[in-house]
This record gives sequence, structure tokens and C-alpha cells, in this order.
Amino acid sequence: MKTFQEMSRQELEELKNKLTVQFEEIKAEGLKLDMSRGKPAPEQLDTAMPIMDVLNAESDLRTESGTDCRNYGLMDGIPEAKRLMAEMLETKPENVIVDGNASLSIMFDTVSHSMTHGVCGSTPWCKLDKVKFLCPAPGYDRHFKVTEYFGIEMITIPMTEDGPDMDLVEKYVREDASVKGIWCVPKYSNPQGYTYSDETVRRFANLEPAAEDFRIYWDNAYCIHDLYEDKSDTLLEILAECEKAGRPDLVFEFASTSKISFAGAGISAVASSAKNLEWFKKAMTIQTIGPDKINQLRHARYYKDKAGLRAQMMKNSALIRPKFELVLEMLEKELGGLGIGKWTNPLGGYFISFDAMEGCAKAIVAKCKDGGMVLTGAGATYPYGVDPKDSNIRIAPSYPSLAEMREATKLFVLCVKLISIEKILEE
Repeated sequence: MKTFQEMSRQELEELKNKLTVQFEEIKAEGLKLDMSRGKPAPEQLDTAMPIMDVLNAESDLRTESGTDCRNYGLMDGIPEAKRLMAEMLETKPENVIVDGNASLSIMFDTVSHSMTHGVCGSTPWCKLDKVKFLCPAPGYDRHFKVTEYFGIEMITIPMTEDGPDMDLVEKYVREDASVKGIWCVPKYSNPQGYTYSDETVRRFANLEPAAEDFRIYWDNAYCIHDLYEDKSDTLLEILAECEKAGRPDLVFEFASTSKISFAGAGISAVASSAKNLEWFKKAMTIQTIGPDKINQLRHARYYKDKAGLRAQMMKNSALIRPKFELVLEMLEKELGGLGIGKWTNPLGGYFISFDAMEGCAKAIVAKCKDGGMVLTGAGATYPYGVDPKDSNIRIAPSYPSLAEMREATKLFVLCVKLISIEKILEE
């Protein structure tokens, strides 16, 4: 098999004409496909519906400690929910605050409180000349939007299969006191599906920040989101490693059940040291009188423990896994060996990361849209929406049906081929 680069101009032009006919045929079908976000499919949400039957008008809505969940109180979460989320994060309940439905809200508030009031008594960031964040990329676009919203300067850190380039991370953190944080998705990273190696986690725990208020924003969103029951990545637990290193305050860990139970009605948590949690609580006492404890109780009584959460995830995985396998199979069949793209093959999480030829990602995404499919904007996986190579595209297989996923991938590989040929012919 020839790569596209090995083909003659005539061969490429003939292939382009043939593929253009195929594209126009697909376009005429009037497809309306959306793969722009990693949303759970309706069928996946259906698997969690029994959680709604746990509580009713006759239920005892008191926690195991006797607090009435219908009333005020327990601002940092009910004991049962703290225990559940602690098990999921492999830490202790006393290290956890359980909040509302979205961990992104906690992350936003954390940055906001740091801006206005400082971290644990340090100077508020708004009073500093410069505040910077390290941003492993490709990465989670919503992380970058939060720091961009607050005017924080973002520094791109290249990702490897073991996690961020730790030589660069250590250099920035050690030498620049204006670096106040780093965004991390440590297990099944968004979008590549990489899991940080043990060495990477230990190097994070042993960071020596120039800034006393530097924190690692450890968004462990996919901590139990394995696609397979018999094979999965493992992640070293960061809080314990920070304690071993004598740096217990170094990390804020975030998680939620948004892709376990309901995306709009789950529960979220932050885990950290006692000192950091007191700082969180100080702001929370002003911000809220308490979270939705009834929803926390519902989750705690239904899932009970980590085994219950994992059982739910296997139901979800049974629906998601065939879509991932379909995409990967079609990518290999249609693009393998052509020299016009490479992609990740994750064991969990919600995304597949595709790298096209340099200078092609925006054109591929635009071509897909013209054909009837919306993808995450090219560049979204980089700070400020600027991918310096214009090559990374995030594929989100979870929401479409299997049939839709087949059509979407068929269109995607067609667009990759067409844009790649145009790029090669231009050069």
C-alpha cells in the first residue's frame, strides 16, 4: 500500500475526484450528526434510572448521623456521600467535600476565590502583576476556558503517553513564582485517553513550587471510567503521594458522577488536605447554606460503595465500548498506512484523539460540518483555541447511536482523505 505522499499527482487527483463523488452522495443524505461533546447517550442515562426509585414520599430522609436532608446543614456533604466519593477516589472521607452536580463549578469557584481572596491566606491573585497556569495539551477545553475567563496567562505543556512533559513542568514551577497552577486530567486524559505513569504522579507530588500558593488541579474525571472489565489503566493515588512527599497541601482533586449516573443531576466532590478543605469551607459558608443533600442521599443509598459504582460503569461501558471499537476499526481500515493521520487507542474515558497532517485539522472539521456532522472545533484542545500544528481533532463517540457512529466515521475518514490530498497537492 502506498502512502498518500508516495502517490503521483495524477493518482492523487484521480482519487480526489472519486472521493469527491462519495462526499457529495453522503452530503445529499442530509445527515445531522453531533460529536462535538462527550455526552452520555440516552440509553446510557436509562441504565441509571432505578436511582430515582430509591427515595419517595415515604422515605426516611435522614442521614446515618441523623441530619434531615430536607433542611439546612452539612454544608460539606452528608457522611454517606463523602464515604462513597472517597472510595471512588481511593482516599479518606475526611479528605472530601461533596457538593452539587458539577465538578467544573467547584473548579471555577476555586479559581475565582483564589483571584479575589487568595489561596489559604496568600495574596489574592487579582493583586498580582501576573498569574500563570500550566496547560498540558491537547487537553480539556473547558479547563482552558476557565483560566482564560479570569485573564490568567496559559502556558502550553506538551503531553506524552506518560502524562505532561515533567521536565518542563518542574522547571516552570520551580523557577517562576507567578505560576499558580496546572490543569490535569490524570486518568484517560481528555482527549488522548492517556493515564499518567507512576513516575509522573510521584514527580507531581514532589514538585518544589516557587509560589506557596501553587496548586495542582487534579481533575480525576474518569477515575473509574474503564471500557473493559478485564483490562484497564491504573493511576497512583495523588493525595497519599503528596503526604509521603511532605507536601499534603499541593493538590486539589476534583471528580463527579456526571458520567456515572446523570450528567445534569449527579454529585461532585473535591478532595484535599485539611488545610485546603478549611479554605474551601470558609468560602462555602458565605456562598451557600448547603448542597442538595437529598440527591447525595439518593446516590449513596443506590450505589452504596465503589463496587456499586463500578457495576454501573460496566453497564455504561457495554453501551460505549462498541462505539469506540467501531471508530478504531474503521480508522485502521480506511486510514491505516496512508501516512495522513494517527490516533489514540484508549482503554477508558470518553474520547479518541486524532492527529491529522499539520495544517489540516480546521479544514477537516469544516468539511465534516459541510457534510452534516459537527465536531469539537479544531484547536479547542489547546489554550486560547490555538493548535500550533493545526492537527488535533477530538472524537467523541459516546452520544451517537452505533448506526450514527458508523455514518459519522465514514464521513470523517472521507474528509480526512480529501483534505489531506488537497494539502499534498498544494505543496
